Amino acid sequence: MPVVPDVASVAWEPDKLLALALSRPPEALTAAREVLAGHPSPAQAAIAHQAAGVVFRDFGDIGQAIKEFKAARQFARQAGDPDRESDVSASLGMALMHSGQPRRGLSVLDSLVERSGGGVLTGRILIRRVAAFLVLGRNTEALQDARAAVSLLSGTGDLVWEARALHYRAAVYLAMGDIERADRDYAQVETLWLECGQRADYAFARLERGLAAHIRGDLPAALAYLDHAQALLDGLDIFMADLFVHKCTVLLAAGLAQDALREVNAAVARIEQDHGSATRRAELLYSSAVAATATRDFSLAQDRSTEAFRLFRRQQRPWWAARAELTLLLCRFAEGEDRSAVLLQAARRVTAQLDELDPARAVDAHLLTGRVALARGRRDEAARHLQTASAARHRGQPRVRSVGWLARATWCEAEENWRGMLAACDRGLALLDLHLQTLGATELRTLATANGAALAGMALRHAVRRADARLLLQWSERWRGTVLRITPVRPPPDSELMADLAALRNVATRLDSALDSRAAAPALERERRRLETAVRQRVLRTPAVAAGQAEALRAADLVGQLGETGLLELTDVDGQLHAVVVTGGRLHLVHVGPTQTATRALAHALFALRREGAGRGTHRLDLTEIGRRLEASLLGESVGLLGDGPLVVVPTGKLHAVPWGMMPSLRDRPTAVSPSASAWLRARQAARPDENRVVLVGGPRLLTGDAEVSALTGQYPDATVLADGDATADRVMAAIDGAWLVHMAAHGTFRDDSPLFSAIELADGPLTVYDLERLKQAPYHVVLSSCSSAVSVAVGADELLGLVSALISLGSAGVIASVVPVNDPATVPLMTALHDQLRTGTGLAAALTRARQAMSDDPVAQATAYSFIALGA
Repeated sequence: MPVVPDVASVAWEPDKLLALALSRPPEALTAAREVLAGHPSPAQAAIAHQAAGVVFRDFGDIGQAIKEFKAARQFARQAGDPDRESDVSASLGMALMHSGQPRRGLSVLDSLVERSGGGVLTGRILIRRVAAFLVLGRNTEALQDARAAVSLLSGTGDLVWEARALHYRAAVYLAMGDIERADRDYAQVETLWLECGQRADYAFARLERGLAAHIRGDLPAALAYLDHAQALLDGLDIFMADLFVHKCTVLLAAGLAQDALREVNAAVARIEQDHGSATRRAELLYSSAVAATATRDFSLAQDRSTEAFRLFRRQQRPWWAARAELTLLLCRFAEGEDRSAVLLQAARRVTAQLDELDPARAVDAHLLTGRVALARGRRDEAARHLQTASAARHRGQPRVRSVGWLARATWCEAEENWRGMLAACDRGLALLDLHLQTLGATELRTLATANGAALAGMALRHAVRRADARLLLQWSERWRGTVLRITPVRPPPDSELMADLAALRNVATRLDSALDSRAAAPALERERRRLETAVRQRVLRTPAVAAGQAEALRAADLVGQLGETGLLELTDVDGQLHAVVVTGGRLHLVHVGPTQTATRALAHALFALRREGAGRGTHRLDLTEIGRRLEASLLGESVGLLGDGPLVVVPTGKLHAVPWGMMPSLRDRPTAVSPSASAWLRARQAARPDENRVVLVGGPRLLTGDAEVSALTGQYPDATVLADGDATADRVMAAIDGAWLVHMAAHGTFRDDSPLFSAIELADGPLTVYDLERLKQAPYHVVLSSCSSAVSVAVGADELLGLVSALISLGSAGVIASVVPVNDPATVPLMTALHDQLRTGTGLAAALTRARQAMSDDPVAQATAYSFIALGA
């Protein structure tokens, strides 16, 4: 067990009180105040004021910390203790650094080092100067001091200062990119901090190990370290700005830009409210600017980067200032200021600074300067910068290398070296493929695909310029459905995860139940949010496993597998919708029209289906005419190329939930929807289970009660039936695992704010995507007669997150689902007709088409039939 000082005894033992200020700050502050209230000697007062100063410094109240350190220095002089005076002065120097006075703070530390004369005191002062050098970005000098401090403080018997020296040396190694040495020091440091009982320092070591894991490329481990550090600090009631700076970096690398912006903005508000450290506030503002840029909130990003840049310059921190200015310039470029002479001049200056201060970020600066120079027609200057940036494509971290490949592709495009451009795009996306395989969580994988947008966009624009259908199909497939090509990672057995999911079901049920009063609802809602956060964070930490990746699509293989089936793949290129049609062994490219026109037509169609399906209003909408307009907007002239056979549609992410059966040309044609042509091929080749095991699930609160399941029970007498309260999450999960056909007659909920919490309502609460991901083998065919079960959120590179996308990713060959809320009574005859066809061996798409044809002309029945689509093979 860690050795924790007793509060009652620390007041008269200097090192114990100062150690307590770092491990249990509130208690240390209380002890210091008690000492000062008891008429202490000058020596005792010096220690108490210094301990209080350390607490205020770490809490972010730098002004009060400086007052405490000055008082401590005065009492140390009165006590005639020069060593204590030097130690306090070193603490004061660091506080001055954090107050935005770096030159004055460093001057204090330099003077102390010169006068210290070697030994333990010198080692302690050197540690403070290491921290100052790190703030200023002077890493070489920091490493020299850190090594000297470790040599002076190791083996002295003072474990706290030995740990502190090793901790700062690890931090310097980390800043310099020497991850192996940093991790070795951190492992030793954690052991020492635990032995000393220094819980806050232990938390900070965990935090920095998270950053090391991020640099090493292990994002799940990085998230786990940071979550642990935050839990430790929250337990100590400590606000540490560094945590949010580092966490923002890791969350952005994981593609969680909204999470990063939310957390760092909360930290900015906290430090401003507490009037905390000016240096830390500047760093948080910079992190907020970077996160806002990632979310494309360029107005906020410019405001934050401008303020951070101003503060860094005032604090004389050129490394930080250059990075803040680069962020500001990237925002201006993203908002269309690409031909500005002022922007080019500023980009040149920042690039020169970063060449000296931060070679990794200089790659981004060279790319920006090259692009601006290219836009202004300065080709020679553009060539220099783009070629400098492209030299990074063979070295460094994957992010830097991908920027290098983007620079290479940009210059090749300018030179009309199309072969070179496509090769560079391919190599850059290959880095992304490798990165995806280091992630375990589905959410992280899908979000990370956005990192290849610029590279894929260049290749797609080139294919459109050439009017090359085969090339557009190749690059559309290279870009979309990336996550589906990688073997999914099931979360490892985790009793806490299962307990949280069960608790979440219980809370959701209580929220929906009349058993709980309205007064209890706010508390239950808070508990629901807490549990959802816990589940999401735990799953995000899922480690990657060795996973295979399917080969990229070959057009010849696709044509051979399609046979008499046609394929229509839609791709959005710069806001314009293009269709690749494959029929009869030939490929055609059609420009459909503006994507915005298609999304408006889809919104109108979905509104019409909701209205007609609910039977609202006396005026009936003309679904036939609405379907015709939808077809014109989404298919355009490609309709004339489709032929008469079955069709596979590969829509864009924004157009994934389309009622294709409303369209006149597709109404009587079996139409299967797939996230990519590659995914359709894999679903087509999926192995059918050895047993034709059927599972029928009936959820609660349906207007028709158990009518739907009862009707299907007659068609499948040997089916496993879970209804009338028996359809609990555990029973359903056990039954559907590896089944041939699963039919779920239950309400569904779609969560656009957190799509992996989209769910099917069961007897004991919602069955979420997180539950489904624990299946060992996804059911072969699934029919979801629940509301809006086909709806997902488009993220990353046209990837989808939702119920159906999860089932397809896990290996289901086909799913029937709805794109809008559906009418329960009208769904029963449609589902009965559907299963009449499925029992004869008809495929999902054809069965749904025939079931739709069998429905009556009643508007509610027609709207309900149009609301369902077939996904997969």
